[in-house]
Amino acid sequence: MTVYFIGAGPGAADLITMRGADRLRRSQTCLFAGSLVPRDLLDLLPQDAVAIDTATMPLTRIVAEIAKAHSAGHDVARLHSGDLALYSALTEQLRHLRDLDIPYELVPGVPAFAAAAAALDVELTVPGVGQSLLITRVSTLSTDMPPGEDLASLAQTGVTLALHLAAHRTAQIVTALAPHYGADCPTATVAFASRDDQQIVRAPLAELPQSLAETGITKTAVIFVGRALDGAAHPGLVDSYLYSHARMQKLRTDGALDDA
Repeated sequence: MTVYFIGAGPGAADLITMRGADRLRRSQTCLFAGSLVPRDLLDLLPQDAVAIDTATMPLTRIVAEIAKAHSAGHDVARLHSGDLALYSALTEQLRHLRDLDIPYELVPGVPAFAAAAAALDVELTVPGVGQSLLITRVSTLSTDMPPGEDLASLAQTGVTLALHLAAHRTAQIVTALAPHYGADCPTATVAFASRDDQQIVRAPLAELPQSLAETGITKTAVIFVGRALDGAAHPGLVDSYLYSHARMQKLRTDGALDDA
């Protein structure tokens, strides 16, 4: 029997991967974060499956439920929002399962920042404007940021930022970022990306606190900061080399197009 850690995607039930849906269909027990994971996904479980909401459960109890289901011979779905690679508290869960010698499999999901970018109709790596994306958060009711990863330090890179778990700390964000990005730097916030209640707020960095306060966005949001959000207005914008005549000519010279 196997524990499947499944990235459920950003919110819309149909954004789960085919692999994730397959693993749900074979799991007799499912542990899910009820405040974040769409309930529609539970319809994929076998009719007699046990679904357990872990929203208020400590890690020890979650692991105990997994071990109990494993002992009963169940495949177990551990359903997380977004993708497992980001802010999923996965590391400690896997450590416990390894100690208990319980096999597991990781099934990636669509991350929230990708769904948020799609909602904004933007590419986050715009040629001539920005080719890097830095995913981070602020210290809140969670683990403190390690030394050197505070916003003020990270802002020195100047790259496009995707801020998670930070919508209630907008004043802190502006204070840390404005000296490096400028008060007029574009921001775009997407709350509940891909869901029916999705909200989008665009504002210059200096107006971010007021803009989010007016819309009531305080959680479950991704805040982007960077010039790439308005790439077409940037004087350094250039077209991608990927589709350029120069690249096509080089491929012909090298014989790559003939081989294709």
